[in-house]
Amino acid sequence: MAAQRRTLMHSHQSWTDDLPLCQLCGVGTAPNCMYGPDGKSTQSHPNEDGHFRFSTDCCFLYGVFNGYDGSRVANFVSQCLTAELLLGQLNSNHSDSDVRRILIQAFDVVEKSYFDTIDDALAEKANLQAQLPEGVPFHQLPSQFQKIAEKLKALEQEVSGGATAVVALILNNKLYIANVGTNRALLCKCTSDRQNQVIQIGRAHTTDNEEELARLAQLGLDPARLRQAGLIAGQSSLRRIGDYKVKFNYTDIDVLSAAKSKPVIAEPEIHGGQSLDGVTGFLMLMSEGLIKALEAAHGPEQANQEMAAMVAAELALQSSLEAVAQSVVERVKRLHHDAYASGRQRAPHCSRHEDMTLLIRTINYALSDGLLTPTQGGRIYPVSVPYSNSQSTSKTSVTLSLVMPCQGTLTNGTNTASTLEGGTPTPGLNLIASFRPLTVDVDVLQPISELPVPVPMCVSSPPLRQSPTATLQSTNTQTQSSSSSSGDGSLFRQRGCQAAQPDETGRVPPYVDFTHFYRMWGTEHSEGPGQGVLGPQ
Repeated sequence: MAAQRRTLMHSHQSWTDDLPLCQLCGVGTAPNCMYGPDGKSTQSHPNEDGHFRFSTDCCFLYGVFNGYDGSRVANFVSQCLTAELLLGQLNSNHSDSDVRRILIQAFDVVEKSYFDTIDDALAEKANLQAQLPEGVPFHQLPSQFQKIAEKLKALEQEVSGGATAVVALILNNKLYIANVGTNRALLCKCTSDRQNQVIQIGRAHTTDNEEELARLAQLGLDPARLRQAGLIAGQSSLRRIGDYKVKFNYTDIDVLSAAKSKPVIAEPEIHGGQSLDGVTGFLMLMSEGLIKALEAAHGPEQANQEMAAMVAAELALQSSLEAVAQSVVERVKRLHHDAYASGRQRAPHCSRHEDMTLLIRTINYALSDGLLTPTQGGRIYPVSVPYSNSQSTSKTSVTLSLVMPCQGTLTNGTNTASTLEGGTPTPGLNLIASFRPLTVDVDVLQPISELPVPVPMCVSSPPLRQSPTATLQSTNTQTQSSSSSSGDGSLFRQRGCQAAQPDETGRVPPYVDFTHFYRMWGTEHSEGPGQGVLGPQ
């Protein structure tokens, strides 16, 4: 019987086989890990996250699912929810209210379908439990009941678990977000006044959400007790799909026992439709594990802005959305590990992280041509230019990066730690604005005329804690958090690619005169006249 149930649960895998994958998005993932005393990481359980990304003639559908106590619910939802939305249920004639109704109905049908698949197992479990002596723990059961106890454990593993979900639907060029639980949706866009905005769509359904506490208070529950408890049956989410224990046996959970009806629900909170006409930017769907890992490493205050800055930096470098998403996930993973390894203030928060999933969908956003991707030899280095404190020249603070192109190509780009790799610089460099800023004092030089290459410089990188969010300012509301910055370094403006051909010596056309710099350096460091003078050789 158990084998038949497993076959039924996986029988929906062919429902979406013929749906085309969306080519306008990329997905990055990383498994959970736990750090040992020696700093080595081990995976504590199989990956429990899930996702989908489909397109049809009339709409696009994306989803990220965070499973717990197994991947069964996340897998089931990712299969069945697609079938409930993309097999003729949606069309371009639907209004906003129609779309919201269809989304809510789809989640309801999917959860009921999931419980139907475990109904037999729950009945068998109840029958076996009735055969055991009451009040006797499993480890104290007489030998004649051991086989029953083993069957019960297997059944419990089969039916336990749940999932949270965040789903994005684009229909008639309008964006709809359906959220159940603790995943997150961010929309990053450039406004008409060239402000870069990072907008969080919706809030996590936790005990920190006042609207959720108000909903539960109407059911007769005490918000103060819920807030103090924080976790409900081991999870922070007050909305989740599956998890039969909190759906059917909530009266056995002390903090939920007074509820007049089911307190933990699978009904999604719907936002939209928000028109995407004229919007340039990208959408991010993130699993709870990714959010928590970044917040553990750097704190929750600027997590949204950091994610947006990292994605924007990778979009300027990568020619593949898959590479963009995976690079950002790897970056967060490394930040989390480094915070643990540092032994500093945030180390106790970073002993482990859960599965991480990031889905990025571009909106009228052109990718880089990839000329400076790390795999092709491009290197980006934050730099500081040395100067003499004894000189009276004025100084100014600027944000710079060195780009070391291969094959003498000059291309605009941005800096992110995922591309801070070692290597021998090749002749030719470009000074650019960086998304991971490095402020340095630079002597004011003579008028632009010539840039000799290579130039001796003192290369230094800021600590990882100096995140890309230095370019973003944030404000928060109950349902949205946004940040903006202005200026020519617009996060979402198309970055041009202007190649400068090297001359016969392999140098790019000069455009800055370092003569004054060389003269001061030579004067201060020379042991005699004409000694120690720097300059192009």
